[in-house]
Parts: sequence; structure tokens; C-alpha cells
Amino acid sequence: MLINPNEILETIQMVRMEHLDIRTVTMGISLRDCSHPDIEVFNENIYEKITARAKELVRTTNEIQSLYGIPIINKRISVTPIAIAAESCRSPNFVSVAKTMDEAAKESDVDFIGGFSALVHKGATSGDLKLINSIPEALAGTEKVCSSVNVATTRAGINMDAVGLMGEVIKRTAGLTADRDGIGCAKLVVFANAPEDNPFMAGAFHGIGEPECVINVGVSGPGVVNAAIRELENPNLTEISETIKKTAFKITRMGEMVGREVSRRVGVEFGILDLSLAPTPEIGDSVAAILEAMGLERCGTHGTTAALALLNDAVKKVGQWLHPQ
Repeated sequence: MLINPNEILETIQMVRMEHLDIRTVTMGISLRDCSHPDIEVFNENIYEKITARAKELVRTTNEIQSLYGIPIINKRISVTPIAIAAESCRSPNFVSVAKTMDEAAKESDVDFIGGFSALVHKGATSGDLKLINSIPEALAGTEKVCSSVNVATTRAGINMDAVGLMGEVIKRTAGLTADRDGIGCAKLVVFANAPEDNPFMAGAFHGIGEPECVINVGVSGPGVVNAAIRELENPNLTEISETIKKTAFKITRMGEMVGREVSRRVGVEFGILDLSLAPTPEIGDSVAAILEAMGLERCGTHGTTAALALLNDAVKKVGQWLHPQ
């Protein structure tokens, strides 16, 4: 495939001026074969598997960052929801599992590890309840562990008992980490319709429909989309939509290139590419700026929801493996 020099220059412009980066390379690891009734044995199993699978992840991503000149901000791990993997453990809580995950993340030198999670959108098992009740102490006693609980789906509805329980969990987590500005709550997500292959924290976990090990990539691109729309002169909705689709394609193509190279080098499958339009602290790097570039007087005014729907629809039509957020 021939590479157009103009496309290379466009990518350089995106990285230097429009805050384009690979937000995360996340390795998903199945822990289903680590299950054991003895929680100490289970902890040993998951530590050995995580550190063995992820031992080359950070080194490899750093090499690729240097090779392509594209910033890779975070290196992360996601694992099978612990409420599932640890279901058979005869233990009153799973705090020790979170601490083991934290130690494995530090040994692997990743930024975060996700998967201290439970899926309770239709109801909770005893393992789910053990995990949920362990969340405050687990997040207060670890640095890199992230937690998530899925309490609703479009198909099943909302588990209101789980919603009420998570309210209490959030309060307890905030209290236990109050001396650190409530950081525990920043590592906790309460979900509806949680995707099984999300590479972004704090909500990443390795779903039960996923392979043994996989590389998922998250790309951050609101600044690039914002800049592309602002270059248009009096565009109509069709022109805006086409511009968003073309820009998203360029962003995701770069992310796919990085993801496939990481996957090849570490010897695991390449999974999905997730384009995030979530904001960063950089000026202009926000979805609100995009909506205002599309013609809104100010984000939040009449038409904001429609503009956001148009933006998400255009991104979904790129044809890549995307979960717009």
C-alpha cells in the first residue's frame, strides 16, 4: 500500500498541534483458569499469569512510541471480572485479590489494572456481593487497581438494589480515601451496558466472551475532530458528518497500526480500537468544543443532544472497531 506524503504530514500536525495521541494500550488477560477455592492459591495463580503475560507490554509499547513518534500515554491491563474468577474462593472478602492485582501491576510497570469488577444487571451472586462490599477497602489500599460494577442493561433494565448498594459503596470509598481527595472514587465506575472490551479506565475489564489474551487500543481525538470542523466554511450537516467520518478514519487508522504492531511483537491477538472523544485538560480538546464548532452557540443550549447524536453517529459509521464515548 502506497503512503501519501500529505497523510504523513497530516498525522504529524495532529500529534503536534491537535493533541492526538494513543491514550492507552490495554492488554486483556483471562483469569478463568486461575480459579481455586483457596484464595491464597488463587492470588498466586493470578499474579503469575498477569506478570508472565504482561512482562513485555511496557517495553514493547515504548519501543513503538519511539519508532513511530506517536505518544502512547498509558499502558494498562484488564482482567476477567474478579467476581467471576474468584467466585469459588472460600473467603469473606476479596481485598487480598485487589492487593495482588496491585502488586502484579507494579511488577509489570503498567499505569493501571482494571477488572476488580462485578456484573449484576439482573441480580447478584454471593461472589458479586463479596466483591462489591470489598471495593472501598480494596481501592483505599491499592494504587493501580480500578473497579467497575455493571448495574443495568438496555435489555434487562436497572437493578435498583445494586444501584442502592453502590451508593453506599461510593460513600464508603470516598470516606476511606478522604485524605487523598477521595481518589478511590476516581478509580470506580458504575456502568450501564458495560462493554466487555473497553480499554479505558476505570471501566476496563476482560469480558467472558473475549479470547485468552488480547491487545485493545484507545485513541484520544477530540482536538483533531474539533480542528477539522473549524476549518469548514459555513458547512451543512452532511458536510459536517462527512468531515467527522474522514477525520475519525485517519485517527483510527493510526491507532490500528500501533495496535497491530504491539500485538505482533508480544504475540497475542489484536482486539479492538476505541476512539474516545472524552476531554483532556488541553485547550480545545473537548467534546464541548466540537459541538460548538458544529454551530451551537454554547454547549448545553437547544440542540446539544441532537448535535451529540450526530457526532456519535458519524463516528460509528467509520467502519472500524469503535465504542464512541
